Amino acid sequence: MLDKDTAVILIDHGSVKDEANTMLEAMAHLYQETTGTAIVEAAHMELTSPTMAEALARCAALGAKTVVVMPYFLFPGRHSAEDIPKIAKEAAAAHPGIRVLVSEPLGMDTRLASVAHDRVLELLAQSD
Repeated sequence: MLDKDTAVILIDHGSVKDEANTMLEAMAHLYQETTGTAIVEAAHMELTSPTMAEALARCAALGAKTVVVMPYFLFPGRHSAEDIPKIAKEAAAAHPGIRVLVSEPLGMDTRLASVAHDRVLELLAQSD
């Protein structure tokens, strides 16, 4: 379990579709419930709020001393390697007492392969 003053921000691209943005918020809530992390926020790179700056400000207001930004993408790419670190650094400038770190995206993981397989099995069961 993380220290109570360590926050996590899940960040995605952002969408013009409200239901897609709502799903990230639901995932942030699920992450918080599942892990027991005290402070978890959702953020979007663009197109909608909350932005990284807004999410980081909420983390600061809740007492976070360290914020881990988790790119909610399957694989590494320009967004996770360049854009998100840049956005995080810019947002962190307004909170000099907070350490902001950016993790790798989800990536290759047997747990994700298991989830993918579950989806295949669910579809096959529904189509019978």
